[in-house]
Amino acid sequence: MQNTSDDLQDNKKKGKMQGTIAITIAIIFSIFFISYLRGLIDKQMNREITYNEFITMVNEGKVESVTISDKRIIINPKKGENVIAEGLSLQVRYYTKTLKDPARTQFLIEAGVPFKGVEDNTGELLTFVIFNVLPMALIFGSVFILMRRMGGSSGIMSFGKSRAKVYEQKETGITFKDVAGQDEAQESLNEIVDFLHNPGKYTKIGAKLPKGALLVGPPGTGKTLLAKAVAGEAGVPFYSLAGSDFIEMFAGVGASRVRDLFRQAQQNTPCIMFIDEIDAIGKNRESRMGSNEEREQTLNQLLSEMDGFDSSKGLVILAATNRPESLDPALLRPGRFDRRVIVDKPDLKGRLNVLKVHSKDVLMDDSVDLEAIALSTAGAVGSDLANMINEAAINAVKNGRTVVNQEDLLESVEVVIAGKEKKDRIMNNKEKRIVAFHEVGHALAAAFQKDTTPVQKITIVPRTMGSLGYVIQTPEEEKFLVTENELRAELVIYLAGRAAEEINFDSVTTGASNDIERATNIARSMVTRYGMSPEFGLMGIESVEHRYLNGDPVINCADVTAAKVDEVVREMLKTAYDEAKELLLNHRETLNKIAEYLLEKESITGKEFMKIFNEMEPKQLISANHEKNEETV
Repeated sequence: MQNTSDDLQDNKKKGKMQGTIAITIAIIFSIFFISYLRGLIDKQMNREITYNEFITMVNEGKVESVTISDKRIIINPKKGENVIAEGLSLQVRYYTKTLKDPARTQFLIEAGVPFKGVEDNTGELLTFVIFNVLPMALIFGSVFILMRRMGGSSGIMSFGKSRAKVYEQKETGITFKDVAGQDEAQESLNEIVDFLHNPGKYTKIGAKLPKGALLVGPPGTGKTLLAKAVAGEAGVPFYSLAGSDFIEMFAGVGASRVRDLFRQAQQNTPCIMFIDEIDAIGKNRESRMGSNEEREQTLNQLLSEMDGFDSSKGLVILAATNRPESLDPALLRPGRFDRRVIVDKPDLKGRLNVLKVHSKDVLMDDSVDLEAIALSTAGAVGSDLANMINEAAINAVKNGRTVVNQEDLLESVEVVIAGKEKKDRIMNNKEKRIVAFHEVGHALAAAFQKDTTPVQKITIVPRTMGSLGYVIQTPEEEKFLVTENELRAELVIYLAGRAAEEINFDSVTTGASNDIERATNIARSMVTRYGMSPEFGLMGIESVEHRYLNGDPVINCADVTAAKVDEVVREMLKTAYDEAKELLLNHRETLNKIAEYLLEKESITGKEFMKIFNEMEPKQLISANHEKNEETV
């Protein structure tokens, strides 16, 4: 709810800012137009004549009145001589320089021409104010209003002030009860909460409160939620902002905001300050990408402020990032961010607890087995699991049910992983047949091998994320280590789809592109990182960069070695493909039988798959792993 409110306020601010910009542009164009029109009118209305011509006009009775100043004589002619300027009918006026003529006054009296004297500055000053001062005042006033709306209620003076949002305990409403799956992280943060509650217990023995704790982990694991929970548990103010909030185009603004943030926090101790995505300002100052003066000034000010405050007063700094390797070493040393709290992807128990937390307000059917869902979502983070629960509830409403059942949850898992069913994509019979054999090839390779995961579902229904079909395998238990035999079995499973296409259609398609990519990544990791190839042994050839994001590999070897790695990987993939092809050729009837059944049903469960498998395969050919799979299903 807080995020929604913030978004609405941001949208309102953006709308106001856009309106102010439009008004400012309109005013500027209006001023230019008025200036242009004024110059045109002035040129047409006021014409300079000689003094002799002025005397002639008076003698001929063409002058209505005369205004005399020290520098100029303004002649107003009698009506009848007009000029058209931009569609306007204007009365022409003449002027000439004022000469010393003692007889001029008597001359005008005798001609019956009314005249008067004025000071020179009166008309010019009024003109200057109307056409110069007033437009500039309007421009500066518009800019002031624009800056005020951009910078907040304090106007331009708030440009260098902190934009931190302050949450009180009753506003956050989040405690450790609302966070699940991160028991180790909660244990580390509990000490901070206890220190904020009972500082004397620690200061009495001479202990000091850690100045800062860095929350590190993949996106969606709940780093921000944990920080709010710490504030909620401690019952202290919570200052929250992102690292990008410090950065502006003007040098020095970020440093000013850091100073203002620490000043506010120290006036409200005990409190917690949270900086999300701190890598936006905390990147290594020796980065190869070049320096950024504003960011480095901001980082230097942050380092200085962290050294300067007294932690015994109860000020704690929490920060979050998923790129800890990019942070400056000065930021990570003891005395600044004293603790690094890992907020990693939850294990089986953690996923189950996360599902329970997010489903506590959702009406569930008695048939719901959250443990089975947790088992089938290995690698999912807290945000993924929350999304799955929400998708299941939406699916139940869409199908006219008042409670969520197990089918809704299983469907929501597929929606999050592979996307929604793409009902408008209709494959022709040939394509459906190819996809069916491809997916059954994967399933049979998993069933015939040892050290594989049981098949839960096979489908050839296209999904919005690009898949035309897929096989879902569900492990029996959570695993943290993978053996070499299991990885080699994975290679055979990934390449069995392409092998099934070649066996049955004497041709191959583009449908195996993702399988080939994943198999190549596994084989390369076995060679370069896991030490599972006799050619290189225990030599580490690649390292992982951005471990908590996409985990990009970085090669650390000569070009000759890299070329040799490519040869070894290619040979591993060829061996796995030949094994998959031989396996399917030896059991071609089973492949055909299950593929035809899948074509008819479009989606089959692991139980249906195993039933046909048992009917087609003699018991002596079924591997121990297959019997294990059968019992599991």
